[in-house]
Amino acid sequence: MSTYDTDPILESQAELTAASHVARVEAGRKSVVLKDRFGRVHRSMRISVTDVCNIRCQYCMPAEDVQFLPSASRLSYDQIVSFVRVASRCGIQKYRLTGGEPLTRPNLHELVQGLSALECVRELALTTNGMLLADQIDRLAAAGLTRVNISLDTLSEDTFKTLSRRQGLNRVLEGIEACCQRGDIELKLNALVLRDVNLCDVVELVQFSRARNLQIRFIEFMPLDGSRAWSNSRMVSGQELRELIAREIGPIQPLNRPSPSAPSTDYTFADGSGRVGFIDSVSQPFCGSCDRLRLTAEGRLRNCLFGREEWDVACQLKTGAIDEAEIVNTLQACTQAKHASHGIAEPGFTPPERAMYQIGG
Repeated sequence: MSTYDTDPILESQAELTAASHVARVEAGRKSVVLKDRFGRVHRSMRISVTDVCNIRCQYCMPAEDVQFLPSASRLSYDQIVSFVRVASRCGIQKYRLTGGEPLTRPNLHELVQGLSALECVRELALTTNGMLLADQIDRLAAAGLTRVNISLDTLSEDTFKTLSRRQGLNRVLEGIEACCQRGDIELKLNALVLRDVNLCDVVELVQFSRARNLQIRFIEFMPLDGSRAWSNSRMVSGQELRELIAREIGPIQPLNRPSPSAPSTDYTFADGSGRVGFIDSVSQPFCGSCDRLRLTAEGRLRNCLFGREEWDVACQLKTGAIDEAEIVNTLQACTQAKHASHGIAEPGFTPPERAMYQIGG
């Protein structure tokens, strides 16, 4: 009940102000469904904790002269937890920490611990390039992390260096092995194929994942690279990869999606040994069932990777007393403004001003 119900006579303006604040907080705590104009209910969120990365992948970042956010402009862990506390009351129950490379942010396990302690957070995952994971996975798992996606685009150090413009494949493999040693972490591998760089690695990557009973998912190259060098000719479609895998390894059969909003279409090999997934964001977009929102490292809400609008929640989180109703209103405005699709195939499409690492993968 609000103060108006429990105190029929408010004796001062101070009491009136306090009552108004309580009423606004309670309004923010009521169950809210984040449904857009097309009937999509939003239940998941990608949270970028930093735009900093320790490699420079061709499909994501420029090779040189990268300007990162000042550390003071990034949301603090406490501010992220405060935001998620409100968002989870609006039905957002699945969260994925991204970057940049999220493990470059010091003491990430402290954020994981704060988020996993929230009653309404049902799933907490991490996407990483894996280079710093071996040293951190024990702390992250103890803090409550249960799912990890690691990028693995090649098993060749030379190709890794060409693709990421850095060395360190051995560290990625160490991160994968460290996760495999744990029974409490669900691990998936992500691979992005550039026709002129690592198409020849696809079969070896699938065999690597099958040998370890891991699922690998192939993600189509999207026009979100920092160098603006994307071209349809460099992209390898999921259909081409499915045909390649079936021809070189063996027949694959589609599986039912575990959820309509799942980005990956998964297949199993006809002999039952292993699974492979395909995220065909360009050739077969899944926008019609997308249920994701995104929070950038500096506190901007986005409703699509390719969106051009952002909603600032940092200003609402950096005040002394957080106005939950105001954050709910911002979440609703962001959701309502979402377009039917990302529009890559539409005439006149142009990529967003921000690259993938600046938005959060």
